[in-house]
Amino acid sequence: MKRDKPQVPQLPVLSQAVLEQERKMLLDLGNDITRVRDKNDLLFLFSRRLKRYFYFTHTIITLIDEKAGTYTPFLLDNESSPIRKHPMYPELIQAHFRLNEPFIQAVLQAEGPVSFLLEDIMDQPGSPVFLKVNYEKGVREILMTKIMMEDKPMGFIHMYTDKPGSFTHEFKSVINGIVPQLSGAVSNIIKNEEIHKTEREKSFLLDFSNEIALVRSQTDLQAAIFKVLDKTMGTKLAMIRLIDDDNIHLSTFMCDPTLFGGTKATFDQMSNRKITIEEPYTSKVLASREGLIFNVAEEISSGNDYAKLWATTGLKNMYSFPLRVGDRNIGTIWLLANKLSKLLLKGICAQISIAIANIQANEKLLAYKKQLEDENDYLKEQIRTFYNFSEIVGNGAAMQEVYRLVSLVATSGTTVLVLGETGTGKELIARAIHNASTRRDKLMVKVNCAALPANLIESELFGHERGAFTGATDRHIGKFELANHSTLFLDEIGELPLEAQAKLLRVIQERELERIGGKQTIKVDVRLIAATNRHLEEAVRKGQFREDLYYRLNVFPVTLPPLRDRPEDIAPLANFFVQKYARNAGRKISQIAPGAIQQLNSYSWPGNVRELEHLIERSVLLSPDGILKDIDIPRKSMAVQQNPAYPTNRSLEEMERSYIIEVLKRCGGKISGGGGAAEVLQVPGNTLHSKIKKLGITKADYFARN
Repeated sequence: MKRDKPQVPQLPVLSQAVLEQERKMLLDLGNDITRVRDKNDLLFLFSRRLKRYFYFTHTIITLIDEKAGTYTPFLLDNESSPIRKHPMYPELIQAHFRLNEPFIQAVLQAEGPVSFLLEDIMDQPGSPVFLKVNYEKGVREILMTKIMMEDKPMGFIHMYTDKPGSFTHEFKSVINGIVPQLSGAVSNIIKNEEIHKTEREKSFLLDFSNEIALVRSQTDLQAAIFKVLDKTMGTKLAMIRLIDDDNIHLSTFMCDPTLFGGTKATFDQMSNRKITIEEPYTSKVLASREGLIFNVAEEISSGNDYAKLWATTGLKNMYSFPLRVGDRNIGTIWLLANKLSKLLLKGICAQISIAIANIQANEKLLAYKKQLEDENDYLKEQIRTFYNFSEIVGNGAAMQEVYRLVSLVATSGTTVLVLGETGTGKELIARAIHNASTRRDKLMVKVNCAALPANLIESELFGHERGAFTGATDRHIGKFELANHSTLFLDEIGELPLEAQAKLLRVIQERELERIGGKQTIKVDVRLIAATNRHLEEAVRKGQFREDLYYRLNVFPVTLPPLRDRPEDIAPLANFFVQKYARNAGRKISQIAPGAIQQLNSYSWPGNVRELEHLIERSVLLSPDGILKDIDIPRKSMAVQQNPAYPTNRSLEEMERSYIIEVLKRCGGKISGGGGAAEVLQVPGNTLHSKIKKLGITKADYFARN
């Protein structure tokens, strides 16, 4: 027989014996409940004690979530429940049942325990599915009653039986009497669980903090984050975006590329999209204090394109928190999950924020360190290439220009043509260019084109195979091959025969060669530096040098000034050579006498630096003490011969006047005595004084003005 209404208790007047028995049951149940330390023990003790007096199959306790308007399983009867093997059981114990359906509303409105026959209510609209599941496993009747906390319902006791009529008035009276104690026990369990949960979260955050403290790179941080989120109820990192240095745009810092599976292309497109802090979702998150929760289903309904991507994971909510260091926003973090502890996530995000800030600070320090190292290397390179090219001495204006040109071309692979008179140091400049280049780890290869017989130049440059010509008994590797990935210095390039010039041009153009007698084409990567004391343009006009080769070589010309055009460098060069050869000869010579310096300055140096070096070497060997007092300078001046600038359309008197002024300049204005102009011109001092007066030469003519 079906009943339309729930069986609301109408407790009769009980006999003294029954009341005594009920009192004993309540006392025993109360004693059992006070011994409960674990929530899993509560139902076990409750059911075992109660089953001594009444019949029922199993019981559970559910808790109310007022905010969500649902109630969910809290304590389960894992021994007696007949529905544990039902296919829907795993889903039921995780389900959220609505409070607004008629069945549970009847329980909430009842003053005490209320029972229902399942066949009466399980098919009614809105009835929870667990009623039908129990019916399918033989359960026929359910007893429900509220458990209270601070005069508000906090959950329900569900009791089931497979024998209708088991829930007698006496049964309901006992349940009604035990509810206050049971409510207290459940309340204590909930509070203890909250305490334990908070302690676990604090411990977890402490462990995470210790782990994050070891992080030094983005890779380490990602590993730590993925590890910690895996422990937080299936949380998945969707994205971390950081605010750029412009404080407007945000860039992707970290994401889980495996999270969105088949929609990776869409995810990559969205994650690479540059957004600003004004983007609607980002601005909301950055403005929030505690972060925001976006329900995936609701966001899809509102037309959120991102939510369609979120939905592919099957997770219900997107949690987003601002990443902050102090009061400064540094970015946002987006996490997908069904449910998360806000306290835990807040703590994790705080730790992540600090770790990211530390990584950014560390990266900036490394960048500054690298910048300083680069600047230091650059300054060292400048010193090495601009001021101190090995044995190159001279800081006058003419040489400073040479240093500037060398520093500009050194690090490139450009072909350089070094021009200058004999003895100006063309090879030193070539070595300086090589030593300052990216090829400095390999030796520079040198070929003196003027020192090779014409019939051997081609073999020397390009090599030959065995038997290529008479006397070629072995394979010979040419200088171009030896200089592969290095620098080849072709000294005295103006002396190269025309036939060899043509083959050299081909190698320069094609960057490949064939050995004499060989058939294999050999690729070469050679940086070319050529040098000559000849006027190549004049040689081209005379047909002695190929015009096309000249243009190939004259890409970056560097002209070395003759020593007569850099008088300010004579004394430093002389002192350098004195120290060098005094050391080699075992002599203790510490300085050059002023008179000797005057002698050096008065000479025109047709042989340039090489002549000065050899002259100092000889003078060191002839010096008897620690001061170099006298230098054996050739008496015949070659100033006029070495200076082609004298025009032939001037009068003899004009040429004589110009020549005397030039000599006076070189002698520092000294007219008579050692190193004076009279000595250089090989005339008596009085005669020179008369000439100076006659020609109208004044000190202003030969003393340089600043």
